[in-house]
Amino acid sequence: MSVLAIIPAAGTGIRMGGATPKQFLSLEGVPIFVHTLRKFAASEAIDEIFLGVRPEEMDRASKEIAAEQFAKDVRLMVGGASRQETVARCLDQASPEIDVVVVHDAVRPFIELAMIRQVVDAARKNGAAILGILSVDTVKKVERHTIIGTIPRERIVLAQTPQAFRFTILRQAFDRALAEGYYGTDESSLVEHDGHDVTVLLGSDRNIKITKPSDLPLARLYIAQEREHIRGEA
Repeated sequence: MSVLAIIPAAGTGIRMGGATPKQFLSLEGVPIFVHTLRKFAASEAIDEIFLGVRPEEMDRASKEIAAEQFAKDVRLMVGGASRQETVARCLDQASPEIDVVVVHDAVRPFIELAMIRQVVDAARKNGAAILGILSVDTVKKVERHTIIGTIPRERIVLAQTPQAFRFTILRQAFDRALAEGYYGTDESSLVEHDGHDVTVLLGSDRNIKITKPSDLPLARLYIAQEREHIRGEA
């Protein structure tokens, strides 16, 4: 049973505030998306990787991938105008023999290999699974600038990636979303919209999504800690 990882990396990174898309920003000399690809290339749970990028970034991404010489096949796909379109295009190119599809943010480079395995296993068992962390803040429901309610924290989960699904479930969810003109903020929302339950596994505070300049110092700290850990095991 084959597992495909889809890494959508076609965003413009507006919140980062620069001309370079955030996934291409250098983190200790290497683009952020390459750090992410390293994790999935090292995971025994993953068989193949699709990276979806904008057409104008194809050559650049190809050179970065070639320089890494990944042990796994990393195929470049032309991304779309939205995350949903990028993932849909990747699904269109997936082999019908794929059993599970894992989708992960290109700018979450600190995912643990054990968590990739856990979410894949949960998807095989239950059909759909994501990572999530509990909210430590009080969550307010607002209308314009007025609070209209407080949502109990025990009912709140902050969704992370990777998110994993049986291929047939995810394909059906995307097909329905296209037919109905439905747009979700993540793959889980499409699967939920299609009527499927989604299992939530405990994620990690370290599994950050690098989206704004203030995230970069923390990312550099995590990179340094990972390198120190590797040296300690050598």
